[in-house]
Amino acid sequence: MFSRSAILDQIRRQLGRGPLTPEAVAALEARRPAHTRIAVGDELVERFIARFENRSGSVARVATRGQVPEAVAAYQARLGLPARAAVARPLAGLAWPAGFSHHPGPAGQSEILSVTTCLAGIAEVGSVVLPSGPDSPTSLNFVPDHHLVVLHCSQILRHFEDVWPLVRALPGGMPRTVNIVAGPSRTGDVELTLQLGAHGPRSVHVILVDAPM
Repeated sequence: MFSRSAILDQIRRQLGRGPLTPEAVAALEARRPAHTRIAVGDELVERFIARFENRSGSVARVATRGQVPEAVAAYQARLGLPARAAVARPLAGLAWPAGFSHHPGPAGQSEILSVTTCLAGIAEVGSVVLPSGPDSPTSLNFVPDHHLVVLHCSQILRHFEDVWPLVRALPGGMPRTVNIVAGPSRTGDVELTLQLGAHGPRSVHVILVDAPM
């Protein structure tokens, strides 16, 4: 963002212009074209689950954020994975089960399981929105074979376009990367046979929390 601001400032100086006034910013924002959005009913949670599972994702539902570690351990035990995970920093302070090893920060090449937060879910397309940042390094989203995403029901938005005001309002400004994930990575390039995990995790599992954030 520093480089982008420096380039825009240089252009303004060359044009003999200063920063935009709030009135000018508002006028430009008002020029954004409106367009027709597809119809999405009021059952946003149910639609999100159906769309996400339709693309080989999986969903487990818990009542509160405090139950997330238990849901992670249940997923790990069911698949026979090592009892360890790289987790996003906002989740590191939860009460993790005894014997389950977890560490905050980026995921290394040997990591099998990661657990992250997300900015939002999108009911229209059944996807989760994952902005990069110090608390959510992008390696957590793509390096491990199994990526678990914590999503609160209150974070589920109706339309794809509803995401961008949230992104613009992030405290650190626009992130360097915003990944929108609709399930495991896949390809059919090899003999037209569908393969999961081609360019990222083989499994994407959403832990859906009923309680609001």
